[in-house]
Amino acid sequence: MKQVYFYDEGDGKNKKLLGGKGAGLCEMTRLKLPVPPGFTITTEVCKMYYTNNKKLPKTLIPEVKKNIAKIEKRTGKKWNSKENPLLVSVRSGAAISMPGMMDTILNLGLNDETVEGLAKKSNNSRFAWDSYRRFV
Repeated sequence: MKQVYFYDEGDGKNKKLLGGKGAGLCEMTRLKLPVPPGFTITTEVCKMYYTNNKKLPKTLIPEVKKNIAKIEKRTGKKWNSKENPLLVSVRSGAAISMPGMMDTILNLGLNDETVEGLAKKSNNSRFAWDSYRRFV
């Protein structure tokens, strides 16, 4: 069973599988609106997690890594790179909207080394360190 959908693999009709945000991002990508490359992990993975003693399916991590590689290829950025770091946002999504109920993680990928790369790449040290401060 497919557990991860790159945004150009889905559409806005399948909120039950992709969650509301995931389906929306897939639909905007389908419509050629400006959406950064990304992917959504299906709601089925959440169900499997809870029915499997709060353990992720073993096949999930390889799928996530494959899709991170797709983002790297499309953006030219690299995960954990000191020169051109790939930063991602992680957002929850369910078939129904639950505003404020779940956390959003922004700038995942920043660490003591990649923040230096972001500062150089953006030519804005204050921006980079402020982003890192808000992340940690």
